[in-house]
Amino acid sequence: MKKLFTTLSNIWKIEELRERIVFTLIILLVYRFVSHVVLPGVDPTALDTNEQSGLLGLIDMFAGGSFSRVSVLALGVMPYISASIVVQLLGIAVPSFQKMQKEGESGRNKLNQITRYLTVAITAVQAIGYIKTQVPVEAIMIDRTLFYVLSTFVLAAGTLFVMWLGEKITDKGIGNGVSLIIMVGIIARLPIALQQEISSRFVGEGGLIGLVLEIVALFAVVMFTILIVQGVRKVPVQYAKRIVGNRQFGGVRQYIPLKVNAAGVMPIIFAQALMFIPMTLTSFFPSLQNTWLIQFSDYTSLTYCLTFAFLIIAFTFFYTAITVNPTQMADDMKKNGGFIPSVKPGLATSSFIDDVISKITFPGSIFLAIIAILPAIAVKFGIKSEFAHFYGGTSLLILVGVVLDTLQQIESYLLMRHYDGLMKTGRVTGRTGIPAATGSNAVI
Repeated sequence: MKKLFTTLSNIWKIEELRERIVFTLIILLVYRFVSHVVLPGVDPTALDTNEQSGLLGLIDMFAGGSFSRVSVLALGVMPYISASIVVQLLGIAVPSFQKMQKEGESGRNKLNQITRYLTVAITAVQAIGYIKTQVPVEAIMIDRTLFYVLSTFVLAAGTLFVMWLGEKITDKGIGNGVSLIIMVGIIARLPIALQQEISSRFVGEGGLIGLVLEIVALFAVVMFTILIVQGVRKVPVQYAKRIVGNRQFGGVRQYIPLKVNAAGVMPIIFAQALMFIPMTLTSFFPSLQNTWLIQFSDYTSLTYCLTFAFLIIAFTFFYTAITVNPTQMADDMKKNGGFIPSVKPGLATSSFIDDVISKITFPGSIFLAIIAILPAIAVKFGIKSEFAHFYGGTSLLILVGVVLDTLQQIESYLLMRHYDGLMKTGRVTGRTGIPAATGSNAVI
């Protein structure tokens, strides 16, 4: 405990770190305050406050409940995330985007500008669909045509405002701004979910012992998730030794950290989007509700869980294949005079890296599928749906990843000022905290 208070005191002593943390907290408070502002012309008492499910529930979770509240920030950062994914995929398939990725800072600025423009276009389309499907007609208090036009502009401005807040946190705060905003939206639902779970346990079955067992199980799941997020396969790389004058260059042995879960949360997001298709079909064609498609409306059913797990495994291999390029890694290594011991440079190195990635991606995809269906398993054990979402899925992976990255940045400030780090046994390593000889950036 003394070590903890000493570390917190050291954090507060560093003026730059203190200012960054305070700035981050202020921005997050502003975001939470604005997220409760309802769209102009909407009667809040006429809104349906029931919990969203499927893809809509995922969007509502990312937006911190703003989606179901019909807030000015209802769409949150989802359009920005969608635009970022599209630009990233274009960087793999389109040569002009590949060229911009290799142009350094100027290329990144161009890609960021394209992402912003694409965010505006996606937000405009999603805003129209959101207004027509999520805002009840009886809740609109002004002229309907005027409301549609006004709300489209307001929702687009709200998404750009959230994106601006995230960029401000990244520049002047601590951690990744967009990721922190998503994390705060997820955590905002935890107190209500925990209160509901406590009430159900003491009113119904289980009592205090059942609640304690749930907390212990949640702690074990979080530890398991951290192992998956942090798991890497270290491929040793040796650099050729060169002697220039009286100085020696190279000759250093490093390693490439190939992540067990290189795809991050993207396979779950993609799979969840596909799992929403059967529910959409049954809503448009009521005659299909009597078919086997109705099983996909219950995320705790065996059919849903097995299909969901299979899609996650498939998308994990797909997304890893398009984001991790063994050929480029082998070429970069060869240009810098590096080689893997007992493996020839060039094609043999590329094949070796590809084989290692394939071997570690399979167990990684299995573990990711297990984490994704854990909320359904938790519901089957009698845990309330709201609280069960914290036992796995996208929310848990985002929480673990963002917390680790933020702690890594705080520890970097401490170590630069010659203070002890956060961990007594070793340094905190986030998704980008492992030194690498070469490799690709992780995706949140």
